[in-house]
Amino acid sequence: MRNSILGYSKAIVDTHLKITEKLLPHSPLQYAQETFLSLVKESGVDCVKFQKSCLKNRFTKEVLKRPYQSKNSWGKTYGEHRENLELSEKEFKGLKEYADELEIYFTASGMDQPSMDFLENLGVPFFKIGSADTTNLPLLRHVSKYQKPLVISTGMTNEVDLCKMYNEISKVNKSIVLLQCTSSYPTLPCNVNLNVIRTYCELFPFSVIGYSGHEVGTDISLAAVAAGAKVLERHITINHSLKGSDHISSLNPEELNQLVCKIRTIEEAMGSLNKKIQDCESPCFDKLGKTIVTSRFLKQGTTLLANMMDVKVAVKKGFDAIHFDDLIGKKIKRDLEEEDTILPNDVV
Repeated sequence: MRNSILGYSKAIVDTHLKITEKLLPHSPLQYAQETFLSLVKESGVDCVKFQKSCLKNRFTKEVLKRPYQSKNSWGKTYGEHRENLELSEKEFKGLKEYADELEIYFTASGMDQPSMDFLENLGVPFFKIGSADTTNLPLLRHVSKYQKPLVISTGMTNEVDLCKMYNEISKVNKSIVLLQCTSSYPTLPCNVNLNVIRTYCELFPFSVIGYSGHEVGTDISLAAVAAGAKVLERHITINHSLKGSDHISSLNPEELNQLVCKIRTIEEAMGSLNKKIQDCESPCFDKLGKTIVTSRFLKQGTTLLANMMDVKVAVKKGFDAIHFDDLIGKKIKRDLEEEDTILPNDVV
């Protein structure tokens, strides 16, 4: 999946791209962002994602001037609150350089056209589209001109509008990744709708399908991988009790480590699409596998009938039970004692 999305290839491979979203404001907490990236790298995550907004291009003046008295507020107005959550362009460049040193992919959700242009100049490998812009055709057309993959969360939209968006944008950008998402913090299990992952796989067979989760814990995200999600996005935090509406539905470093480890186990367990007897099953087959044996003494030249055979665990293995009907009417080439294994060379 790293290669299929980040290398701009259409091929889908078996490993899953894991994207985490940083959830700490740079001010007033002044958290050490590089330490944060190091924690992400140590967990085995493939990519870290931030958010980039040009507030005047994202919000109306009325929204920015609105008083904001929430317990999660970082300012008296919503504009002041959002300003305190934004990283500067200098900070973005420094973080991108450090992510490159760590050999971890770095990108961001661009919330408006100027932010997307900045991210393109920054050199992100793909663009993340938040659920608020799932059907924002002007923004999607604008960013598609850069011919990089679009990873699109699909909260707050419906199938009809999503299909319309996909049909339009796929004309100018074939590298579209769709993430099933429910825009609720935290998302209750009854609202997750993992079955939509399968629906997306059917509706958009030429796109990579994934999951962006806002639920508490890791179980549902693991189920999403098992359901077919090839890209997984989760928010992460240092502490669930920090101020902010997203922290409760985010993963702390320990949970993130566990999630990545368990995803690797699931990847290994998914295995092949082909059903076959595996080498590891040989000891069990040797001990408990059944074969076709005689139910009585049979003289050479006897024509086999159903009541002359049985299916039992035997020391020697001959015909599998699936061939029981095939042996009816065959002739025995030698005398066989009761409960002798019928071998391929014993019949004609």
